[in-house]
Amino acid sequence: MSPPPLVDFRDVAYRTGRTPILRDLRLTLRPGEAVGASGPNGAGKTTLLRLLASLIKPSAGRYDILGLTSHSDPDRTAAVRRRIALIGHVPALWPELTLRENLEITHRLRGPSPLSHPDPLRAVGLAEAARRRAGDCSEGMRRRVEFARLLTWTPDLLLLDEPHAGLDAAAAPLVDLVVGRTIRAGGAAVLVSHDVRRVSPLLTRSVVLEDGTLIPSLGFGGGG
Repeated sequence: MSPPPLVDFRDVAYRTGRTPILRDLRLTLRPGEAVGASGPNGAGKTTLLRLLASLIKPSAGRYDILGLTSHSDPDRTAAVRRRIALIGHVPALWPELTLRENLEITHRLRGPSPLSHPDPLRAVGLAEAARRRAGDCSEGMRRRVEFARLLTWTPDLLLLDEPHAGLDAAAAPLVDLVVGRTIRAGGAAVLVSHDVRRVSPLLTRSVVLEDGTLIPSLGFGGGG
């Protein structure tokens, strides 16, 4: 018997006011899957990731995200969000805190658990900059810190929006590393990317957002 899905979207839709963004979404994510999502600008790829991260709620349809449904209470929502990692376009760091403080505070917010890596900043090449304020660091450095966070724990659901953006050649293998860790641990990953060559080897399948809905893709074709 196959394990139950980690995510199950059935006819999910999302609109802003009267403007439909996504419609009739059907998506099932099972343990060990890495799914690529492509589509043109404005197709709703980032909105899809925000739905999967439970940061916004569907306007219609049924969904189950790690056991979170439309009937779940706020405590359940908070517990599920701690099992999800989202790296978006803009690094989500506190600019007034040092790089190490940013790691420490997010680790504390997730709750008591041992670090899964002894020195994540060293692993991403930032050991010498650990005491530097995030606001004084380059975008590339801040992006590395976000991946360093993913070396301190392993999410059940990993969501990456243009994962190679802002990473130089030396840091690019971090994407492979965190995706591999997630799926080997029985989690699932969704990658939105225009860099076909880099993400394709990581994927078990791919989908395309077209006219606000998802369709299977034979190849991971990028949009504009």
